[in-house]
Amino acid sequence: MKPVVALVGRPNVGKSALFNRMSQKQASIVESMPGVTRDRVYADAEWVSNEFVLVDTGGFEADAKDLSRLVREQAEVAIREADVIILVVDARAGVVPADSDVAQVVRSGSKPVIVAANKADDLQEMKSSSEFYELGFGEPLAVSAVHGKGVGDLLDRVVELLPKEEAQPDATEFIRVAIVGRPNVGKSSLVNALVGRERMIVSEVPGTTRDAVDVKWHVDDRQYLLIDTAGLRRKGKIEARVEKHSVARSLKAIDRSDVALIMLDATEGVLEQDKRIAGYALRKGKGSVLLVNKWDLTTDKEASRKTLTAEIRSKINFLQFAPIEFISARTGTHLSRLPDIIEKTYAAYAREVQTSPLNRVIQDAVAVAPPPSVRGKQFKVFYGTQVKTRPPIFLFFVNDQRLVTGSYERYLESRIRGAFDLEGTPIVFVWRSRE
Repeated sequence: MKPVVALVGRPNVGKSALFNRMSQKQASIVESMPGVTRDRVYADAEWVSNEFVLVDTGGFEADAKDLSRLVREQAEVAIREADVIILVVDARAGVVPADSDVAQVVRSGSKPVIVAANKADDLQEMKSSSEFYELGFGEPLAVSAVHGKGVGDLLDRVVELLPKEEAQPDATEFIRVAIVGRPNVGKSSLVNALVGRERMIVSEVPGTTRDAVDVKWHVDDRQYLLIDTAGLRRKGKIEARVEKHSVARSLKAIDRSDVALIMLDATEGVLEQDKRIAGYALRKGKGSVLLVNKWDLTTDKEASRKTLTAEIRSKINFLQFAPIEFISARTGTHLSRLPDIIEKTYAAYAREVQTSPLNRVIQDAVAVAPPPSVRGKQFKVFYGTQVKTRPPIFLFFVNDQRLVTGSYERYLESRIRGAFDLEGTPIVFVWRSRE
């Protein structure tokens, strides 16, 4: 495994800005307000051919309560996982009691520690960074995440302290699974339940997860990359810039996923925002699974299942192909089914259909239900072929593409889905007239 480097420090010292500068990615939200980063955010980084995993954490607070306490716990987990720790401080503010509190926690981990005095944008601030010697971790490095000053020296120091990486066999490809939904439907609770540890902060405060966070999940010999996302809110309710960043991250998470787990709330039914999220996954052509969470809070399970299934199929009718699973992230109900559901959905998403079997299905479908005549002209399908996967795209050569009706396209789609087990994935039909 790659060595891990964790950035820790009190709130608003510039950890996320430094994280973005070191990883050369905009993986963390950066705003001039404390407490923006709550979960641990990971990114691959490289310096002079040395690869490592960089971790951004929420800010420590000495008297942490409620959500702040959870942020502190996440930072402490990052320290335990890390091979090298970068203690980020504010060169302009000098040493404050909170820095000493963080240093005490870091010191208990017995890991190599580098003090990075951030915001050292001019000579005076660079000189004042020397006062951080008193934290007890040797010479502090003056850096400016905003302007990039001193970051190369910091990376040089990191590389010197990294443990030597052992050779690892090539990992199989991960199936990328985006977990999306409105705020507070239980996305982070699901991640924690699946990976078996408190990987994500779980809180009753809607919108707790603000970044899209990647979590590796292994089940037997199968490997997944779970992408937990900030809850998508209706645009009219997105007021702060940080919320806008979170929504953008969520949409990007869907963009880079193979399968989207679209979470709904069993106690609330299907809301308008649920339809928007599902619609975005469809527009991006992603394999989709509809997860009805908080199933443990319903009373008459069978009646609720029938009612909710009918509501989902009616209000999210454009995802008729998506399987529906009723779960409880809190109690673990039906979570053991998810790996098989994800595998089946991904297999359909990546399925390659050979031309000969495809055309046999088309011929049989046409024989059972011939295409209708449109304006006195008979629609004819000559043959079809698959031209792309992820999702499957089929090209059909016909006598006149203007004669294709929506009902007949849905009929052919149903026959093809049934013949080649394409549940869970959108499929795209392209019609081309052949003279």
